[in-house]
Amino acid sequence: MEIDWQPVWLTLKLAATTTLVLLLVGTPLAWWLARSHTRWKEVVGSLVALPLVLPPTVLGFYLLLMLGPNGPIGELTQSLGLGTLPFTFPGLVIGSVIYSLPFVVQPIRNAFEAMGERPMEVAATLRASPLTRFFGVAIPLARPGFVTGSVLGFAHTIGEFGVVLMIGGSIPGETKVLSVAIYDHVESLEWEQAHWLAGGMLLFSFIVVFSMFLLEKRLRRSGT
Repeated sequence: MEIDWQPVWLTLKLAATTTLVLLLVGTPLAWWLARSHTRWKEVVGSLVALPLVLPPTVLGFYLLLMLGPNGPIGELTQSLGLGTLPFTFPGLVIGSVIYSLPFVVQPIRNAFEAMGERPMEVAATLRASPLTRFFGVAIPLARPGFVTGSVLGFAHTIGEFGVVLMIGGSIPGETKVLSVAIYDHVESLEWEQAHWLAGGMLLFSFIVVFSMFLLEKRLRRSGT
């Protein structure tokens, strides 16, 4: 039996790209949610956490409308000469970033909140600039949250199905990720191929979760 490795590499590429974007976008957002005292903070926090309870097909449907040729974002990308994003790899990245956002933002936010005000106050008394305090004090102290968020964001993207199917379809080499490939094999009654891919995903998921527990334990010990 020959296994098609293309969906595997595409899935890993999508997960790595999504995790990087989530760290770049999620870190300042988590910092603001942890430090801000505005009354709108929890409204923003609820919007970030919405994908936790929202069915993936619902999120994928509205993303498809927004990114499509008649949607506001689709009209903007077309006016810029970029075409439309649905059924493309960049479209998958956008959908994955939104769907996995709470899995990265929440652990980092919790880590920022757990460190309290004292370390930043001490750094301020030593005349450290805001940027120095953030990168030299807050980021190192919140390291366990970054590890957890990165692992969860990567693993969650690997296992996505509803959102990527709605916004990407099943285009080989472009949008056909691992979960969609398993679905296609099952629909075609290709049980052996489905077993190999599903079993590999099951093993990978266990390794990721087990590694995350070990890393968190080690970081807590080093922190104390």
